[in-house]
Amino acid sequence: MESSPRRSQNSVWRFLAFMVVVMIILLPNIYFQYAQAENKNQIRQASSQTASATVSSTRTSTTTKLEQLMQSAVDQAHAECYEDDPFPSASKCGKCHPQHYREWSVSPHAYAQLSPVFNAMSNKLIKLNNGTLGDFCIRCHTPVGMALSEPINMSNLDRPPSSREGVTCVTCHRINQAWGKGIAGRQALVSGDINQAVFGPSGGEILAEVLANPDKYGVLKTSKDPSIRGRAIHAEAYEFFQLTTPGFCGSCHDVFAPNGFRLEDAFSEFKHSPSAKQCKENCQDCHMGAVPGIPSGYTFSPAAIVGNVPTPVRKHTNHMMIGPDYPIIHRGLFPHNPQAIKEENSQPSPDQGLATMREWLYFDDAAGWGTPEFEKHVMKETYFPPPWDNQVTRIKARLILNDQYELLGEAATQRLQLLRAGYHLGEIQVEKAKWYGLDFSVPVSNITLGHGVPTGFDAERVVFLRTMVWDQNGQLVFQSGDLDPNGDIRDSHSLYVHNGKIPIDRQLFTLQSRFITRNIRGGEREQVLNVPYSLDPLPYFRPATRPFTVLGRPIGARKQKQNIPPRSNRLANYHVSRKQLTGPGNYTIRVQLIAGMVPVNLVHEISDVGFDYGMSARDVADGVVDGHMVLYEKVDTVCIP
Repeated sequence: MESSPRRSQNSVWRFLAFMVVVMIILLPNIYFQYAQAENKNQIRQASSQTASATVSSTRTSTTTKLEQLMQSAVDQAHAECYEDDPFPSASKCGKCHPQHYREWSVSPHAYAQLSPVFNAMSNKLIKLNNGTLGDFCIRCHTPVGMALSEPINMSNLDRPPSSREGVTCVTCHRINQAWGKGIAGRQALVSGDINQAVFGPSGGEILAEVLANPDKYGVLKTSKDPSIRGRAIHAEAYEFFQLTTPGFCGSCHDVFAPNGFRLEDAFSEFKHSPSAKQCKENCQDCHMGAVPGIPSGYTFSPAAIVGNVPTPVRKHTNHMMIGPDYPIIHRGLFPHNPQAIKEENSQPSPDQGLATMREWLYFDDAAGWGTPEFEKHVMKETYFPPPWDNQVTRIKARLILNDQYELLGEAATQRLQLLRAGYHLGEIQVEKAKWYGLDFSVPVSNITLGHGVPTGFDAERVVFLRTMVWDQNGQLVFQSGDLDPNGDIRDSHSLYVHNGKIPIDRQLFTLQSRFITRNIRGGEREQVLNVPYSLDPLPYFRPATRPFTVLGRPIGARKQKQNIPPRSNRLANYHVSRKQLTGPGNYTIRVQLIAGMVPVNLVHEISDVGFDYGMSARDVADGVVDGHMVLYEKVDTVCIP
């Protein structure tokens, strides 16, 4: 049946009306995108003018919209950072405070944001909570980055120096009021360039003396006025009493999730410890004193060196503040070293670093590039990526790495001192040595008064005993605390144990706490991450349905603490069965107390979101296991008749 002309005409008019409506809706959006693109171009031009050099990147037709948006955010962050410098890099502070800078540069605070394990874990938790976790994790690890409104999921290769420096100078010395504990780093920083006032343990007496003696310390400038020549310095230094109290540390080292889950409680443990109640000590006495982990007083040294002239000597606090963590990234990237890193968006200068962070990732440290042994065997046709195709540059890089390894060695020594000040391994006690079985035990003690061991992020702290027994012929007849092929102890979270490929270690002694989550229908289970499984196709961070203070914990998850409180100990008991013994004779028992950073099963759990710096899960796991440290070792010989 044919349609009438009038009906056809009405259809045409309806189609035209529909197109008009579509254009009305789309035109503003098209104009907005055009204006936004113009704004991005202006930002890039501003970045080029202020930094005099922008990251040159090859844009192809295959570049995705996400990559363009990310690059725009990077350019904007760099432009704002270099233009206004609201939070100066620690390298600027290090020019007058070289000792403080050197100690800090290798500290866990300086590594906080660079850690590929942390960044992957933060991104994994955000993914599990459908983005509702926000900046909860990262705000403590890069307070400057969050103050600059940087993207949460962003490579450290693209962050400006002050934000990738983690807990940097301004993180502590640009806070002017008490914010309280358990706020997950959600505190305001006083912004301003290098001339902005700082806040420290004492007032500005030494600063006033320096400013009043230009003949001795040189000409200094306390403002950004370009007409004034001199070395830039902060104009004021105010005393901030809370900086010297444990409460200042508690703002980051007592971590409560938004739903009340107690993730870390190092500060709460300290407040209830003999160290706080009886000894009247604080965190700084042990962690910034002369000897790591022991309240042994402080050293004395100049507060600063201005114009190559040291200021009067005063109490010095150790800014290395070492802990159980250790770096696993390329040694050219950490410790922080201005001689090593050249900023991609900075203006070329005589004192710029040797190579960019991206270029350092191509330097093959393990192959020995830059060493005399390697360089004398280099063939003419050997390929090196730029800038390492220049032998002089490779040798300079090796000299820098030698300094890096020296500083890392100092940090490792202090880490061992710190951990030995907290843990103690007693003597092996043999209860039974018969032909039908060998029973023995060994006590593990907490000898610090300040908190439990381990503390802080104790649900991911690997502290365990490795126990081995050999017969008189040197044959291994018993072991506990050995690692699976991935590098995990053989507990219930080991993938090899979980898949039934190796047996579980029934006699394992570990101090790692456990995350316990509630099942969908009653009961509880251990999980590597403290996020319960959800029936909702779009999981989110659920607010509590009742005050968690009534129960003392949130409803959906909890933490089963297995650390040792102050002045306490725990006994590790072992039994070697008749089947394992090879007959009468002398048997050698060796027990080692080993401390690591995180379990490898955590690396597997977070690996699906990827790791920064192009690292694979295997790279990360190998670095974690390589950092395991033997704190104590006990050996005994027992005769079985």
